Amino acid sequence: MENLEIIREKILHPDELERALMRWHLKGRKIVFTNGCFDLLHLGHVDYLSKAKDLGDILIVGVNTDKSVKMLGKGDNRPITDENSRAMIMASLHFVDAVVLFHEETPYNLIKTVQPDVLVKGSDYRVEDVVGYDIVKSKGGEVVSIDLLPGYSTTSIEQKIKRG
Repeated sequence: MENLEIIREKILHPDELERALMRWHLKGRKIVFTNGCFDLLHLGHVDYLSKAKDLGDILIVGVNTDKSVKMLGKGDNRPITDENSRAMIMASLHFVDAVVLFHEETPYNLIKTVQPDVLVKGSDYRVEDVVGYDIVKSKGGEVVSIDLLPGYSTTSIEQKIKRG
């Protein structure tokens, strides 16, 4: 039970996030932010998140709620795992420092709150098109594109399962 409590403590509500951000900023920590659905954690996610962590001191991961995933139109069966499970799985990764669920279609408001030093997305996005680019660049931060590990995606795993 102790390990589960440690993991749960990494899942922050908005007021907890603001307190944690103040602590990290006071200590001069470099904040990295990324986001996604992270439905069915796979090697591609682990590779991506570990590389994101290498860009700073604190890695905050925004995770789409179930409602938010539905808004993205990823399919009738998505998300496959519920938001609480996805948040716990993300928080269980040692290189993830904090997980925050967000309900909107994009993490724009969450990025406004976090004010990360580094904003990270996969190479399937053009850096200039990343949601929050304007926020991070206006404060002198950087937006980084990380190459995705070929052959790994939740969609391809879902299709493989359906094929049997």
